[in-house]
Order: sequence, then C-alpha cells, then structure tokens
Amino acid sequence: MNTNSSLHSYQLNQTETYLMSTLFVIGNLLMPQLCHFAGGSHAGHVWLPIYLFTLIGAYKYGFAVGLITAVFSPIVNHLLFGMPPLAVLPSILCKSVVLAVVAAMVAEKSKKVTLLTLLATILTYQVIGTLAEFALFQPNFYAAISDFRVGVPGMLMQLFGGYALLKYVLNK
Repeated sequence: MNTNSSLHSYQLNQTETYLMSTLFVIGNLLMPQLCHFAGGSHAGHVWLPIYLFTLIGAYKYGFAVGLITAVFSPIVNHLLFGMPPLAVLPSILCKSVVLAVVAAMVAEKSKKVTLLTLLATILTYQVIGTLAEFALFQPNFYAAISDFRVGVPGMLMQLFGGYALLKYVLNK
C-alpha cells in the first residue's frame, strides 16, 4: 500500500493557514455536537471528538494549523455550547496543544501517513497530555487517566478515522 501522502507545513503568514484552521475548528465544533446528540452527555469522554480535527489539521498542514485549531476549538466550543465545562477546559487545551505539537512533529519526521505513525502520535499525546494534566490540573491520578479508562473508542476513531481522512479524503 502506498504510504506517501501530500503533507504541508503552512506558516502563520499564509492565508491557507487560517482557512484550513477555520475548517478544522468547525469540524471540532460539529463532531462533539454529533457525539453528544447521538450518545448523550458522556459521549465526549468516550469518543474524544474535540481532538479529531486537531490531529488531522496538525498532521496534514503542520504546526501553525494544528496550534490554531487546538486552541480555538475548545474555547469556541465552551463559549457556544458550554462544553467542555470551564473546570476541564485547561486540561483539554493542554492535551489539544500537546496533540498539535506531536502530530506536526511526527508528520514532519515521517513524511508519510501510516497507521503506525498515527498510533504513535495518539499514544504519545495521550501519555504526555495525561502526565501534564495530572501535574498541572488534576491532582487525582484516576481522573487524569480517564482517556485511557473510557476513551479507547475515541482513540480508535482518531486512529482509523484520522487515517481514512488523511489518506483518502484529503488527498483527492
């Protein structure tokens, strides 16, 4: 299977950066709403929907797109829908930013999209993000590891859904 993919690294001085970031923020607004509509109030904990388009944006279009998406998605979601709640907003922002950094770095180093590179990205951001969340915001370790306890379906959605979008949809 061809693992080459057209990866970009847009910069902050390019219009494309802001256009792509806007699209990915919109995706990160719609995906949580869809999950909450279909799965109830705890669907966000299971499906981790606010991270999907941050992963795709950072991996496909680089650090600038990923970082803008990572910061604005949780904040705009909170302001418009009250989700994530203010109490967990710092934790989600932290994980989102870690995801943007890790995804952009893995894509830059590997220069390809594979299930293995995406799995490495997802596990790395989850481990670093969980440790940062525990150290900075969540003194309860059991609560800090909630993504690993209940968010496995979301990580699998990021892996397989992210792979499909990166390989087949965004390369057309």
